[in-house]
Amino acid sequence: MKPALCMVSALLAFNVAWAQGLPTGELRVQLEERRSNGTGPLADALNLAPILSEFTPRVGSAQLELKHRLRLPTPEALPRINLNAQALLRHEWPKAQRSRDASRANELNLSTEVGSFGFTAGKKVLGWDVGYAFRPNDVVQQEERRSLAGTSPEGRPLLMLEHFGRDNAFSLVWVNPNTAGRSPQDAPGAEESALAARGYGRFGTLDLHAFGRYGDRTQASLGAAFAWVPGEDTEWHASVRWLQRREGWALNNGTGHNVVAANPWQTTLQGAATQVLVGLNWTGTTQQGLMLEAWHDGTAPSNATWRAWGTRNAALLHSPAPAQAVAGNLAWQSAPFAGTNLRQDNLFARASWQPGAWQFWVDALVHPADGGVSSSGGLQWQGDAWRLSASARHHGGKRGAVLAQLPYRVQGLFAATRAF
Repeated sequence: MKPALCMVSALLAFNVAWAQGLPTGELRVQLEERRSNGTGPLADALNLAPILSEFTPRVGSAQLELKHRLRLPTPEALPRINLNAQALLRHEWPKAQRSRDASRANELNLSTEVGSFGFTAGKKVLGWDVGYAFRPNDVVQQEERRSLAGTSPEGRPLLMLEHFGRDNAFSLVWVNPNTAGRSPQDAPGAEESALAARGYGRFGTLDLHAFGRYGDRTQASLGAAFAWVPGEDTEWHASVRWLQRREGWALNNGTGHNVVAANPWQTTLQGAATQVLVGLNWTGTTQQGLMLEAWHDGTAPSNATWRAWGTRNAALLHSPAPAQAVAGNLAWQSAPFAGTNLRQDNLFARASWQPGAWQFWVDALVHPADGGVSSSGGLQWQGDAWRLSASARHHGGKRGAVLAQLPYRVQGLFAATRAF
């Protein structure tokens, strides 16, 4: 469904809902500050041709998120049907640029239950798996993790059948039925049409999950996960997934070190891969928290791919081609930064403390392969209705690390939120 049609449909649903009670939601205003990186391919491109700059140092935004669950009038003999809607009305004011609207319908679906079975059709946020910084088996939503901005995720179009038991559940989902048979250009990444299934069972303090997915292009994948709480202060979790095929970044054959007229970095269909995550949560008696996670993502660019990327960066800087052409090719070197994980092997740690209405936290993502580090920290105050938060993130590490060459070196965020 097109974004404009989604928003109109959601607002019409809220208009009807107002007659049966006001929706819940929150109003949020925020300011994001960014500091550009002095190293990396994009910085080199801007040194050669500053006109290429698309850097936005500051973005202010205001958003209104509305949620409502409306029971539709149906005959008594028929099952109860609910209309679930979540609209995000958002406007942004980038510095030195025209303001822009970023409104959308995050959810808009119909749901019903018949005995122990549930049915859902429409747009819905559906996150699976047990990880925090990365979720190998989040095969439906494929949500971005560790986002500093904290915007609520946008749901996926789906048809879902669920069965609920006392200590077990089963879900069967057709996600993105509207993109079935489309090309990677028309339905990239998480927009691929696929069938997905999840089974869940609870055995005392142990939760077990099983996952399966079959995509139009990526074909079959199988996964499993567990979460175990052996005591009041400790939780262990792990997740594994095997993929028959995956989409990943690759440099076009024959490009080498040459200056070319089109972006040589493209996502291509590649062979099998494995994703594995293990993690630990510890909670202290005075609301201290510690999280440790480590994972391997075989769908991320390999060490060989990043070596070829670095070699091409260096070669372009010494190219005899016109500066404008070299700058464009260097800017294209930022394309692989768009992946879920930049490196295949990752270590993550997060510490937090929540005394009363305050919460403080710090975290760090480390890439052992090249010494890259992405560190974050923040604080939050939570009142009865208001929430104030401030956070910052720094990308760096050893010289030549991928994280140290991202377009932004530092990001900062301040937000004020009013719930109702």
